[in-house]
Amino acid sequence: MALKVELKPGERIIIGDSVITNDNQRTRLFIEGQAPILREKDILTPATADTPAKRVYLAVQLMYLSTDLERIQENYFTLVNDIVKAAPSTIPYVTRISNAILTGAFYKALKEARKLIEYEGTLIGHVQTGSAGLSEDQPGGSVTEGTGSESADESRSPASIDQG
Repeated sequence: MALKVELKPGERIIIGDSVITNDNQRTRLFIEGQAPILREKDILTPATADTPAKRVYLAVQLMYLSTDLERIQENYFTLVNDIVKAAPSTIPYVTRISNAILTGAFYKALKEARKLIEYEGTLIGHVQTGSAGLSEDQPGGSVTEGTGSESADESRSPASIDQG
C-alpha cells in the first residue's frame, strides 16, 4: 500500500537523500518503497534543535535518514545520558525511543522523540511558573507501552503510517 502525502504550495519533503520542493499548487503524491520520508514540518535542523530534547530528536532524525548510523548513535547515547541525568523523569520517553531504535523502527523513534519534546516543554513550563513538580497524572507513561511492535522491514519507510 502506498503512502499518500499531500503537499501545500512551496512545501518541501525529504524522500531518501533527496529534498523535493512542491511548486505553487497543492500536490498529492503516492509513494511506494523503503526510502525514509520526512515532511518539512517534521524536520529539525541544527539551528532549530535548541533544547536537549530537540537535539535527541535531531539525532534520531539523522539516524532515520542516514546509512552511517555508528557515529550518530554515539552522539545519541551521549545526549540521552545527559537528558536523563538532568531530568530522570524522562527515562520512560528515552526508553521508548531507544527501544524503537534498537529494533530498527526509526520512524517510530521519531514519533516517540516528538513526545519527549512535548514533555520537555511541560517541564520547562513548570520551572518557569515555579511549580514544585509534576502531578502523578502527568505524562511519563509506562516504559513497556508500544515497544518492539514494528518489524525491521518497517524501519526505513513510514508507508504504513499516515504522516498526515
